Amino acid sequence: MALQTRRVTREDMAQRVARFADLTGFDGGLPDSEHPSARRTLYNVVGFQPPDTQDKATTSPVGDNAARHAAIKISEGFNLGYCRAKPGCGPMMHNHDTNETFIPMTGLWRCSWEVDGKVEAFDLGPHDVVSFPAGVQRRFENVTFDEPDAEHLLMFVISGNAPQAEFSPEAMAELRDMGLIAK
Repeated sequence: MALQTRRVTREDMAQRVARFADLTGFDGGLPDSEHPSARRTLYNVVGFQPPDTQDKATTSPVGDNAARHAAIKISEGFNLGYCRAKPGCGPMMHNHDTNETFIPMTGLWRCSWEVDGKVEAFDLGPHDVVSFPAGVQRRFENVTFDEPDAEHLLMFVISGNAPQAEFSPEAMAELRDMGLIAK
């Protein structure tokens, strides 16, 4: 059986090219966006559409703002983005309804998950890869502490056409206690 081939013009293909220098980053639209340790800039490169939900804990993985501004607007079974953050910063513990894979591009990143009431982690350098299955509470954090003022970049790939993220009950409670989201 031969795979189907398609004719794609240069103009058509140009709609599927994203130059990093031209990407717009967003730092809001997620429940933890205002938490001091969660400050980061998210770049929606491929996909990521806003989910159909009114639940404050359930969002697009890149937040409402970035979800509306994909550089490459396709729905082909995966989504790709970047996170830029200073040391000590990254999202709070959260979960996805699909797989999520992290690939640090620069710096050192701690990729953590919860299991049996405790947090486990791997520290990853440039081009290392970790892939979390659906349903695992996870987070990532820039731990390049020897460069305190430098922002570093992490790529993430999330499967599905409209994946959802949900912050852990503990993260949501902390955000409510700090007055960052409504009680």
